[in-house]
Formats: sequence, C-alpha cells, structure tokens
Amino acid sequence: MCLLYLVVLVQLLATSGASQSGIVGGNEAKPHSRPYMASLQTRGSHTCGGVLIRKDFVLTSAHCLMTRQEPLMVVLGAHNISKKEKTQQHIPIQKYYPHPKYKYPQNDIMLLKLKTKAKLNKFVKHIGLPKKNGKTPANMKCSVAGWGMVESETSASDVLMETTVKTGSNSDCEQVWEQHFNSSQMMCTLTDAGKGFCQGDSGGPLVCKSKAQGIVAFNYAPNCKDTRYPHVYMKIPFFMPWIKEMLNE
Repeated sequence: MCLLYLVVLVQLLATSGASQSGIVGGNEAKPHSRPYMASLQTRGSHTCGGVLIRKDFVLTSAHCLMTRQEPLMVVLGAHNISKKEKTQQHIPIQKYYPHPKYKYPQNDIMLLKLKTKAKLNKFVKHIGLPKKNGKTPANMKCSVAGWGMVESETSASDVLMETTVKTGSNSDCEQVWEQHFNSSQMMCTLTDAGKGFCQGDSGGPLVCKSKAQGIVAFNYAPNCKDTRYPHVYMKIPFFMPWIKEMLNE
C-alpha cells in the first residue's frame, strides 16, 4: 500500500496507487475493450493506472509521482500485464506535469507527456474528455477499471478488471469525508453494492457515457468494499482549463 500523506487520515483514507492494484466487485474486462487504459510501471511492475487522452499525453494522479522510486514507464494496449503481449506499447515519459496546486488530497491530478507518440490502432485509442465543467447527477451509471487487487490486502490480478458503479451526491461524500472532500474538484461513487476501486488503481478513469469524468483518488483503506465510505475521484471537468493549457504548451 502506498504512503499516506495526511497523518490525520492514516486509519481511514488511502490513495490507491501502489505496487498492487485492483477492482472490487467486478469482472475481467473483455480484452482490449478499454483501449484508452494505461498501466504505469516501474521495473515491469504496475504502480498506478492512467488514461490516454492524446497521442502524447496520459492523465493520472499526482500522488503516483510522489510514491515512485524510479522513472515511470507507460504501457498501453495491455490486457494481461504479466505477459509481453504483441499489442503492448512501452513508452518512456518525457515530462511530468503534476497540478501546480497539488497538496494531497487536493488537486491530485497529473499529466504525463510521452517521449514518443502512441501508435493508435484498435488496441490503443485515446478517450474523449468533457468540454466544460458542469454538475454530474447522482445515480448515474459509470464504470471504473484497473489491474489487480479484488479484495483489500490480497494479491493483485494480472488482467484488467472492471465494474459498474453509481455516482453519489455531494452530500453523500461530504457526510463521510467532511473537510477532506472538496465538492468543486471531487466527485464520488457509492459502495452500497460493494463495488469500486482498491489499492493500486489511482490514476485510472471513471468513465460515464463514454467520457472520462473522474480520476481515481482515495477510499477507505482497511476495506475497499465498506459500504459506509464512498469512493472519491478528482472531477475532470473542473480541471479542463488547466488540462487544455498544458496540452497546448
């Protein structure tokens, strides 16, 4: 499990980017059905998720940079990350762009500029982003995917897992996470069905209506399935002005 940056939250809140990963309450995804998914790796081991938003840029969590011991490698076109699949593209990172106001858990978002552009094909595609900031209604069906841990404190899965989740209201999130939840830049999904992300899925996208709406941020560390604790994501629409500025640099 990755380092925790706020002592007051050590027993409750965990970032989900670590040497392990996973989706709880889900199933194995159809191979290459999510061609925008990225695995961020060090020495061949998955550390965080990410999402390809342009041929040369991946969007992920800022804390994935803070926990790395070595440079990250972006792996695209993967399904089983334990194998050297012919569909995979391994691309080094040219530059890291953590949000300038990042202070965990606020503004926990980062762009990665790839050293070489991804070769787009049926196995590797970028995903669309929201055009502007707006309200995400509660009870909207979305999906989240990642590689690995299907229960807290268990071994990781090598294949991409996915699950369907429902968005919660701001009051759902604020009631539990109190001052740690910033409704302007965060959104949450409910865990009443025992579904969501687990350790290691940070940076992966929350996809709603074929658009990436959120980036996996944090949940309840001791039990990813605990129905009392909504899972929290950075709200991509809020960060669109900054994302566009970085993409046009």
